[in-house]
Amino acid sequence: MKIVLRIIAESVSQALQQLRANKLRSFLSLLGVSIGIFCIIGVQSAVDSLESNVRGSIEKLGNDVVYVQKISWAEDPGDNFFKYMRRPNIGYDDFEAVEERVNSADMVSFHVGVGNRVAKYLSNSTDIFYIGVTYDFGEMFKFEYDKGRYFSQSEYTFGANKAVLGYEVADRLFGSIEPIGKTIKVNGRKLEVIGVLEKSGESLVNVMNFDEGIIISYELARKIVNLKPNHPFGNTSLNIKAAEGVTVSQLRDEVTGVLRAHRRLKPKEETNFSLNELSIISGFLNSFFGVLNMLGGFVGGFAILVGMFSVANIMFVSVKERTNIIGIKKALGAKRYVILLEFLIEASILCLIGGVAGLILVGAITAILSQAINFELAMSVGNILFGVILSMIIGVAAGMIPALQASRMDPVVAMRAK
Repeated sequence: MKIVLRIIAESVSQALQQLRANKLRSFLSLLGVSIGIFCIIGVQSAVDSLESNVRGSIEKLGNDVVYVQKISWAEDPGDNFFKYMRRPNIGYDDFEAVEERVNSADMVSFHVGVGNRVAKYLSNSTDIFYIGVTYDFGEMFKFEYDKGRYFSQSEYTFGANKAVLGYEVADRLFGSIEPIGKTIKVNGRKLEVIGVLEKSGESLVNVMNFDEGIIISYELARKIVNLKPNHPFGNTSLNIKAAEGVTVSQLRDEVTGVLRAHRRLKPKEETNFSLNELSIISGFLNSFFGVLNMLGGFVGGFAILVGMFSVANIMFVSVKERTNIIGIKKALGAKRYVILLEFLIEASILCLIGGVAGLILVGAITAILSQAINFELAMSVGNILFGVILSMIIGVAAGMIPALQASRMDPVVAMRAK
């Protein structure tokens, strides 16, 4: 063990000596390793940050929620345009059937897009989108409030003139004024503000972004406009959350049976609705981010290959310069593995220095970009460890042939070499 520690200490010293004695040559040689690590870890960090942002937003949909809609998330609507156009939209009667008959559901909600309107408060006005929701919608998607609350059961049942505002809508209409309890006008109807949702944030994909919207109860929405579901692409969704202990697959099966019976479809008739779930999007994301990581590895691989040959060149020069010393060591009884280990460790240290430089560069650039583009980029511990381990593997690969050459030298020939 003492011998190995001594070899490591000597190898580190010799690696640093190489850097000091041949600064320009070492810099140019290690630059390839640094660029390679920068490319691979930089792309991985960017992809991981992007993936975390997108998945964090997508997960708001819920892993245990099935969405009954007119169009499938797994298909391009353009490929089967007429099939989808022939389908009936999801209606409130579908919601009632599922709520009453599906035993494997914990919660069932329904929402409909009412359309775009202009909301006014005193002299302030802003464009908004209207959405009418059933009572359990807020609980199902875990609404968080900047101020106020959701509808009470009685407010929902009687279709009270109450509204929950998105953060941006409240900010434009009220500014620094307290919005709770104030009355706004939308399409000539007065609505009391009872809540303001928290700001959705700057996620790249905001699937539950109500910043620009106003949420009202479905019972109020049906008083305001005709909610007959006739939008060609569907503006309604039936959302079903699985009960505890029930798998999404079991829930899908029961929902399919109930809705087919409700819609009176014959056994041989094709189902005229789509059951969507988060796993469909997750599958697309896995493929997409897998391709991005592969491209990053491909680009970085070329830079690392160049860096590896550069480090191998340093090691060949190092072996040639120390041929006499190698011969003396072997003459004094040094084993082949000792010489081999000495040069492998030296090559690994050189690559590790280049790799750490690349990691520092990635960290600096991600910090700068995070501030500049208002998007959080971060280098994970896993990526740092991967960069360090990859650097050492490159060192071993680059130093293997020179180290084998040194370990196989004849001591007499090596000592006589000039």
